[in-house]
Amino acid sequence: MSILDFIKKELIEIIEWTDDSRDTLSYRWPDDDRQIKNGAQLIVRESQMVQFVAAGQYADLFGPGKHTLSTQNIPILSTIMGWKYGFESPFKCDVYYLNTRLFTGNKWGTANPVMMRDADFGVVRLRAFGTYDFRIVDPPKFLKEVAGTDQNFRLDEFADTMRSRIVSVFTEALAAARVPALDVASRYSELGEALLPLINPAMTGKYGIEITSFVLENLSVPPDVEKAIDARSSMGVVGNLNDYVKFQMGSAMGEGGDASAAVPAQMAMGFGIAQEMMKGMPQPGANAGAGAVPPPLPAGDAAAAGLDVLTPEQAAQALSVSVEDVMAAIDAGDLKARKLGNATRISRAALEEFLRG
Repeated sequence: MSILDFIKKELIEIIEWTDDSRDTLSYRWPDDDRQIKNGAQLIVRESQMVQFVAAGQYADLFGPGKHTLSTQNIPILSTIMGWKYGFESPFKCDVYYLNTRLFTGNKWGTANPVMMRDADFGVVRLRAFGTYDFRIVDPPKFLKEVAGTDQNFRLDEFADTMRSRIVSVFTEALAAARVPALDVASRYSELGEALLPLINPAMTGKYGIEITSFVLENLSVPPDVEKAIDARSSMGVVGNLNDYVKFQMGSAMGEGGDASAAVPAQMAMGFGIAQEMMKGMPQPGANAGAGAVPPPLPAGDAAAAGLDVLTPEQAAQALSVSVEDVMAAIDAGDLKARKLGNATRISRAALEEFLRG
């Protein structure tokens, strides 16, 4: 072998990379300490970009095509290397291939609950997960902030690196969108599209990637908050206590002798008994002896006795319902009551009005 042939073997004349893995994001072309020949051919395929790095600085960037490396098409590298008048000798330079195709179906999720301010619940802890698609759009930024000098940076490494960053950007975007947690479940796809304009500037500016699709598959709250939501839903379903009792009574009558009708039937009986009691109760200013006397009030409650009122317990006993049902009707505004000191009292007139309703 002649010296010329030996020298030729030590020079790189063609630079190209074919990716069979389908999961490589960036690849540092191995030079084996050889030098790149002046006039070498650089081959960049579709869905690839090539970034030159010289003396620790990002130099020229090449898109798809066949490129001849000369002073004319590597101006940044020429400046870094000090080639003011062209160059003839070989040179060393790191060559990074970047895969710019779309990478789909990448998973993201919160490892721990994130704190959020919510319009309905105030400060609440949320968990969320979903998928996203992305592509590399700024090779120097991606190499600097994500891949580094890794010779073969793969998708699994990217997922580990970016998971917490995606969650951080998602949290900030969700806070900026001001969407209540209760509305998120019915707007998963819409919310994902709405968050893209908020997520992408941060992802492109910080990491050199573009999120093309962001899918929110689930957002959940802690169990205690779920119980509160269930309780709130139950109250919304029950609504007016009087109407609810009537509904239960109608359902029980339709079911015939089913044992499940026992409670509504008892409540209906309680309403009937209470109505009969109201007929016999003396009204304020009337003769106290005309009719039945209501159950005795607690001893010492002279003010209440003078106003001709019932305690919630007495009202519950008269209606054959629980004290909680009476208080719920009071809270809903269906049964009128008033506060006397620290006690709640219900007038006979208010109870009659409730029964007629």
